[in-house]
Amino acid sequence: MKWMIVTDSSCDLTSLEPESEEIGFDTVPFVMNIDGQEYVDDRNLEVPRMVDAMEKAERSRSACPSPSAWESLFQKADRIIALTISSRLSGSYNSAMVGRSMALEEHPEKKIEVIDSLSTGPKLVLQAQLAARMIRAQASFGEVVEGCRNLAASARTIFTLSSFHNLVQNGRVSKIAGFLAGRLGIRVIGVGTPEGEIQMKDLMRGEQRTLKKIVRDMEENGYRGADMAISHCMNEPMAQSLKEMILSRWQEAKVQILPTRGLDSYYAERSGLIICYPNPA
Repeated sequence: MKWMIVTDSSCDLTSLEPESEEIGFDTVPFVMNIDGQEYVDDRNLEVPRMVDAMEKAERSRSACPSPSAWESLFQKADRIIALTISSRLSGSYNSAMVGRSMALEEHPEKKIEVIDSLSTGPKLVLQAQLAARMIRAQASFGEVVEGCRNLAASARTIFTLSSFHNLVQNGRVSKIAGFLAGRLGIRVIGVGTPEGEIQMKDLMRGEQRTLKKIVRDMEENGYRGADMAISHCMNEPMAQSLKEMILSRWQEAKVQILPTRGLDSYYAERSGLIICYPNPA
């Protein structure tokens, strides 16, 4: 196998279509510990069962993939593009870098690039799909790396959640945001900063107002209908409503909807949406 695209499980893909012998795809799992029970974020994880458990839990946390988990996948190809959740939110990037050093010590001829997505979920989806398209178009290793890095720097992530319990509990956002979310039907809209951190943006009451605000954000930031992605935690109706709003404004838009995997479900919590779109502004 010549190429491999590897991500941590913050990427809401479990496979890369169309499958190809030339390009492999795999993910290294996060692990959620919920009241002492471990939930491994692989293809066998039952997300609804995990979400039910975490809503009843007294204490929970997440753990990033180990260097050895990354290194084992780095052994499977000659050229590897590795994509991670924002290094400001997790130690996964650092773990991948250690795994890279381990793999190169044994096989110095390999080409391995670890790319900080500066985000999570749908941005990694778009990066992995871009990398695959470029590889199929016979792009060089350097060109693929540059394309993925440019997308990491330019694409905008916006999200809306009704609960911030796990983000607060794990120190990702302030307690004030966690207190406001979910009160009296209020949803919080947040964005990913250029540095890869989480920033609260607006408080909205009701799903329709929230979705209109997200579309307005897209207009203000110059979205023009390029490939984008919406990840949802057990809230496909709201994701579909947003897609319809987007298509009514940009008929040529290519919008994909994906269910969140374990890690993004853990932090987005039930009914959360995470959106990523190219931002040329």
